[in-house]
Parts: sequence; structure tokens; C-alpha cells
Amino acid sequence: MQSSGASLKLENAEYVVTVDAERRIVRGGTIIVEDSTITHVGKADELASVQAEQVIDARHMVATPGFTNGHMHVSYAHATRGVFPDDLPTAEYLRTVFVLQQSMSEEEEYLTSLLGITELLKYGVTTFMDPGTTTHLDACMEAYRESGCRIIVGRSVNDTGDVAGVPPMSTDEALAATEDAIRRYDGALDGRVSAWAMPFSQETCSAELLKALKGMADAHGTGLTLHQANNKDAVEAHKAEHGLFPVERLARDGVLGPNVLLAHLAYAVEAEIDALARTDTKVVLCPTAALKQGTGLALHGVLPELLERGVCVGLGTDAGNNANLTETMRSMYLVAVVFKDGRRTTGVLPAEQALEVATIDGARALGLDAKVGSLEAGKKADIVLFDTRRPEWRTLFNPVNNLVYSADGRSVHTVIVDGRVVVRDHAPTFVDEWELIQKVQPVGEDMMRRTGVSFGSRWPVV
Repeated sequence: MQSSGASLKLENAEYVVTVDAERRIVRGGTIIVEDSTITHVGKADELASVQAEQVIDARHMVATPGFTNGHMHVSYAHATRGVFPDDLPTAEYLRTVFVLQQSMSEEEEYLTSLLGITELLKYGVTTFMDPGTTTHLDACMEAYRESGCRIIVGRSVNDTGDVAGVPPMSTDEALAATEDAIRRYDGALDGRVSAWAMPFSQETCSAELLKALKGMADAHGTGLTLHQANNKDAVEAHKAEHGLFPVERLARDGVLGPNVLLAHLAYAVEAEIDALARTDTKVVLCPTAALKQGTGLALHGVLPELLERGVCVGLGTDAGNNANLTETMRSMYLVAVVFKDGRRTTGVLPAEQALEVATIDGARALGLDAKVGSLEAGKKADIVLFDTRRPEWRTLFNPVNNLVYSADGRSVHTVIVDGRVVVRDHAPTFVDEWELIQKVQPVGEDMMRRTGVSFGSRWPVV
């Protein structure tokens, strides 16, 4: 290959797990980046003559695409992480979450968002969706800019029912809020920010609003996401009340389609799976939240059936004070093992499929697979380097097995988003992490003090 200039070169990686169309794993690989775009992925010796302004020594590293998180409430949870008892009833938990969230100032939400994004990036998540619960989007845009993350935002809207104490708005107000968010934020920060329609759920939104928002998403060339019934009991209760299963109602009302993402969907009947497959509607599963909430994921979850039918499924984590975990790699591990246990067979969800769900399929669920989700020429340079000089990576023969079953975000060494290094040697490059943590701790303390939220420890704190 002729010598040429490039802005970034990651050379001599032990393995490059491309997740490209051929699912190539390049041993002794190099990645070349020009500006924000990957131009070459290949053998190190074949790309040795390429010069670059910045060279990263990737020896003893495994390179992967950046991971996606398709459902992550990022703006409030880190301020009050871990305060809720395990057995707090769901309704009380949700009400309390919204009481806390609505009390936040712009500065508080900015700081908490920045900490949440810092955690995501440190553990290899380069693209995520915040499903509409950020109140002060203008202030938080600064956190998105500083961190360099790739994010989908919007305004959560509801017109028929309370959302944990948040009263409904009128249908026209919901439509106007969504239109405003899409026009203001879609394509911001050099295209790293996208904006979607974000009705909260079927239970809190009229069919009229859902249909109008789907039309709005179509007209703007963007997407729509909503919280979906996520367990067997909820799905059957919906059928008893409405005469149709929830996804069937969405299909009847014309709300499904390739740009629709149903969050939390874990259980569905055959007719619903048919509707999802027929309309190319996307799904994001949050196993960390489902398991912690005792929803019966292992017994009733239908992820294997969805994948068998060709439904595109990505992974999410929900929130740092709900699932408590925000790391997509933990979700990836869980889907790889939970369904083996639930079905009592090792013949479902192999490691390779779990990795697809966390990367390229997750990107497709977010409508971003033309840009991210794999390491190949023409894609954005969203790249993660894992340090294999750690015991969980050794011995190393099959990097996919190590990645899914034994590694986690602690071994993330370098993270690149849009060609920019945002994590280097395990530390964020865009913020003093400890200084930020010290600012967020009193934010959480003050939020609970002024809202009167308090949950004591079951063990004595002396």
C-alpha cells in the first residue's frame, strides 16, 4: 500500500473484531482514521506504510466497535443512585423518581448527565438514547458537547394519563413539544445528536397522539420510541382491558414501522412477534432492569424468538437508580446466559449473537447502522480498545468469548468517538472525573433533603 497521511492510526491490535458483513476478526490488525471516518481496517503489515498525525499502539489490545445503549435515562439517576430498597413497589419507585427529577436545576442536571455519560464512555458505550426525560436539554447539550458522546434525545410526552404523578398535557401541546425538539436538536453537534419523537407509553398516550407522532417522525426522517409493556402479566392485563395485545393495538393504529423502537419489550405473544417482524419494528431489551425488578425474563422472555424471526433487537440498561447498572457489556453478558438457563439449553444466544445485539444490531435499532456499529471503511470512527493484559482476558484464543463471558468495562483502555479520543488509559480526557464526582454527591444529598425523599439502610450505619 502506498504511504499516505491520516489523522489517526491504531496499529498492531492483537485482534480487531470488526462485526462487519463478513464478521471478520483481524489478527494483528490496524485501523486507519481520517478526520472522523474509518478509511482502512486490515492487517498491520499491509498498512505499515500509512503515516498518521496520531498513532496509538494497540498491542495487547482487542479493538471493537463502540457499544450502544438503546434506553438509558442519563440525566438524573446518578445523583440518587442506590437509594431505593429492592422491594419498593414499582408505582412508589416511579413516583419518587419523578419527584426527584423534577426538582433539579439546569446546573444539577448538567452535572449528573455528564457523570452518567462519563460512566458510559469509560465502559465502551459510545452511542445511547436518553428517552425523553431530560428537562433542561439546552444545558445538557453542553455535557454532550464536552464528552463527545453520540446521543439520541427528545421530549417525553403524554396526553391521556399521568406518568408517575406528571400530569398529561394536551395532544396539541405534546405535538408542539416534539416538533420543537426535533427541529432544535436533530443533527446538532456535527451530527452526533439525533432527536426522536418520544411518547411515554400506550397507557399514557392516546392513539391520536401516537399516530400523529409516527407521522411526524416519518416526515422528519427520524424515529419514535416509547416504553412498552415488559412482562407477561402486563401484556395479558392489556389484552383483558383493550381486547388486543399491546403490540397488536399499535399495529392496528398504524404506529409500527422500521423507525419505531419499543423499549423494555421482553414478553410478546406470537401475533405480536408476527407484527414486529412484518413491519420491521425495532425492540430494545433492558435485561439489567428486568431481572432486578423480577419481571420473569428468564421464564417468559422472548428474545430468542424475536431474533429467530429477524426482529432487530438492541440492548439498554434503563437508569442508574433503577437497574443501577448502565454498562451495555453487562446486558450483553446477561442475554447470553439468562436465556440458556431459562430454556435449559445452551443452544440459544451464542456469544457472537450477543455481541451483535450490543453493537451492529443496537445501531440498526437506533437507525444509525450506516454510521456506526461495526469497524469498516466508511463508518464513523467509534472504536473501543480493551486491554488484554488483565487476568479476565487470559488465556486468549477466541476474543468474542472473552469479550462476552469474562470481560467487562473495567478493561476498556481507550475509547474513540467520531475520531476523537475521549478515554485514554482508562480515564476520561474531557473531565476531571473525581472533581465531577465530588460535585454530584452534594447534588444528590440536597435533592433528597429538599424533596423529603429518604430510605433508611436495613443495616445500622454507625
